[in-house]
Amino acid sequence: MDPEKSSHYFGVHVFDYNELEEATYSFDSNKELGEGAFGTVYLDGRVVAVKRLYENNYKRAEQFRNEILTRLRHQNLVTLYGCTSTHGRELLLVYEYIPNGTVTDHLHGKGSKPGSPSWNTLISIAIETASALAFLHKSDVIHRDVKTNNILLDNNFCVKVEDFGLSRLFPTDVTCVSTAPQGTPGYVDPQYHECYQLASKSDVYSFGVVLIELISSLPAVDICRHRHEINLSNMAINKIQSNALHELCLQNDRDLRPSMPEVLEALLGIQSMDNIATQMGKSSPGDDAGLLKNHVLSLSPNSVIAKWTSSSRSATPASSTG
Repeated sequence: MDPEKSSHYFGVHVFDYNELEEATYSFDSNKELGEGAFGTVYLDGRVVAVKRLYENNYKRAEQFRNEILTRLRHQNLVTLYGCTSTHGRELLLVYEYIPNGTVTDHLHGKGSKPGSPSWNTLISIAIETASALAFLHKSDVIHRDVKTNNILLDNNFCVKVEDFGLSRLFPTDVTCVSTAPQGTPGYVDPQYHECYQLASKSDVYSFGVVLIELISSLPAVDICRHRHEINLSNMAINKIQSNALHELCLQNDRDLRPSMPEVLEALLGIQSMDNIATQMGKSSPGDDAGLLKNHVLSLSPNSVIAKWTSSSRSATPASSTG
């Protein structure tokens, strides 16, 4: 008896291909939730998300199921319920459906609003995303395509990172680089273009871009900006005079970048300082609490948003270091 014909295979739920095809109305374009580097996502009638991968490789699919589906469980990772059999026509992955869109939608989508999400929500998004990536790296998994469009939010604005581990399904060696997903422009590790090898520090660089995007609410790539600032990472390095933020994640040299656990620790420290400043700001008038609060918050990324916006709108192009 073929074990894949049962409903579970090594702890992984095996879905019937025809059932999912019917639930998505034969992958009707009206059911599309989005399209990414690895495939198209559809909403089926049971309110789960079905990802239809662009390619299929049975050996890699089996490795994915055995190593990723059964091992990677984290509160800030999208739950993968299962997949179709490797004997099917193509590999379909079944995820939990996250209803509140992506971070991209809330930062600069059609429904985005100035001042929303709040700073407290943004720092929580950064921390939860960093926590998910640190967990993946500890599990020897490189996300490979970290970006705000792969960071989903539930109705409480809690983070659910998607597309993790999917690079295991595709070739990553140099000889096959032309057929492998190579990340998203604006987020890709610059050293990837030199050696065509991705490492955990590649995710760190991409996360650095995500941080700048959270701070500025500006897209990672915008061809309408000054030619030296089309990439948000370049703009960050040019605009932030202290250089503290770009040293956190956006170093071109991988060896100078921190690890994700170190990034997570730094973000938790920022959140803790903000909380302390807020609490001290509620103290009695006349003490130094207000001054401390203003000092701490002046160091927070909120303080640079207005400067970035006004500078970007200036008629005189900003000077460039690169």
